[in-house]
Amino acid sequence: MTKFRHLVWMLIATGALVLSTSQGFAQNRPDADEPGLVADDGYELDPEWQKQVVYYRTNEAPGTIIVATAERHLYLVQGNGRALRYGIGVGREGFQWQGLVSITRKAEWPDWTPPPEMIQRQPYLPRFMAGGPGNPLGARAMYLGTTVYRIHGTNRPDTIGTKVSSGCFRLVNNDVADLYDRVPVGTKVVIRQKPEL
Repeated sequence: MTKFRHLVWMLIATGALVLSTSQGFAQNRPDADEPGLVADDGYELDPEWQKQVVYYRTNEAPGTIIVATAERHLYLVQGNGRALRYGIGVGREGFQWQGLVSITRKAEWPDWTPPPEMIQRQPYLPRFMAGGPGNPLGARAMYLGTTVYRIHGTNRPDTIGTKVSSGCFRLVNNDVADLYDRVPVGTKVVIRQKPEL
């Protein structure tokens, strides 16, 4: 009986060690993508990252999307000095960019095919993943110009307000679905590292 108890405790200790090691590995992944994880719809964003109407001065026309990466906010210009502001997750160090693009394609529950350079950096990623609740692209995707980048949802709402992606801009699924319904293909998207002067 003593040997049996010892064996049981050894199995429990080994299982706990394996679990803590795998969780540590997942936390050390630079992009926080977790294929297969289903988003926690009950997750409540900090008020800073919740969608809201704000005063916003810009020379851009209503309907323009402005991504302010330093602030980790996306603005949809409404006109009359106002914008809809969404909290976003942005590219980690070395994966931030700026420019002027347009939305060239939109997809609901998009499939995900990580580009070869992403696979090279993160070989644990799947080569293809069908759209659905466990897909890291989330509920909607808006493709940016001819780049590999997108504005998309996420299955990791806890990453909103952080710098963890490989250059894409992520919103919680409810917010990306809201934005998706508001903007057509062809929408101008301005990505800025610094605030507009």
